[in-house]
Amino acid sequence: MDKRSFLKSLGLGMAAIPFAGSSDAIAMAAQVKPLLKGKVLKAGDTIGIITPASALGDEDAITLTKEVLTYFGFKVKEGKYIRERYGNLAGTDAQRLEDLHAMFADKSVAGILCIRGGAGASRLLSKIDYKLIANNPKVLLGYSDITALIMAFQAKVGLVTFHGPVGTSNWSNFVAKTFNDQFIDNKLITFSNPDKKGDNIVQYKDRITTINPGVVEGKLLGGNLTLISGLCGSPYLPDFKDSILFLEEINESPEKVDRMFCQLMNAGILSQIKGFVFGKCTGCSPSAGYGSLNLDQILRDFIKPLNIPAYTGAVIGHIDDQFLLPVGVKVRLDATKGTIEILEKALI
Repeated sequence: MDKRSFLKSLGLGMAAIPFAGSSDAIAMAAQVKPLLKGKVLKAGDTIGIITPASALGDEDAITLTKEVLTYFGFKVKEGKYIRERYGNLAGTDAQRLEDLHAMFADKSVAGILCIRGGAGASRLLSKIDYKLIANNPKVLLGYSDITALIMAFQAKVGLVTFHGPVGTSNWSNFVAKTFNDQFIDNKLITFSNPDKKGDNIVQYKDRITTINPGVVEGKLLGGNLTLISGLCGSPYLPDFKDSILFLEEINESPEKVDRMFCQLMNAGILSQIKGFVFGKCTGCSPSAGYGSLNLDQILRDFIKPLNIPAYTGAVIGHIDDQFLLPVGVKVRLDATKGTIEILEKALI
């Protein structure tokens, strides 16, 4: 079955997809509409925990994840293969895929939390049963390598997923409050960096920098820069037209970050977006002697000429206090204030 027939079989409708060999053959898959949304979570619900990417280091990762979910009043169901290892991966592709499918198919599971990211989720994308996902929309939370699933689910079936902490993240009070506001109270949250001035007269940590001022509204899309750039040319990226793009990264040299921004530019993604937010690029500083560009220069070269509202420094990424962002919903970006205001309920 070809892509058109497959997506049509979902009964969700789709915009035209470029034919292979056309000048648009490397463009992103068209956004499926309408959006699919999971249900609001409540105390007593069962949350499934899975490892669709890298293997866990020890049993404590599972114990801590369970403690986090128990704190919010949830029951926990373990994926069958979360303790498996296949090289650096949490089991074979078939095992990780089975856990993913099982959690979506299980009517007793209200939401899914990925225990960790790492690598390997992209290996699953061509094997996922997207009709199963479409027929069982529910909360999926993770970040880093889980970006592959976040993008694919948005592209293929329009499912609203959530870019935020994994089970092994540091669940600070800041993160816990956002989790409760989003999943239990289903609030329209306005995300802004936490106030960390302390005894100082100005804030030194987690400052934002405006690249281009302004306010704009659009569909929120994004995640890890490496994963999104690596999916360019595949059917697993959504349509970025008129979107607000957010990105984060970790442990990549400025040369690689620059190359990935080149990929986004050459794939036509940057020319389509209406707003831009860069989170944290943890461990991405130039080598000694500044033998390369730095992140500020890269963003100035690629983002500033777009003349769209844009800022950097948002608490998104591999850090303790991080935003929990609903991917696919409409938001309002204020690049001067450094805020992302959710305008559309992410759950039903």
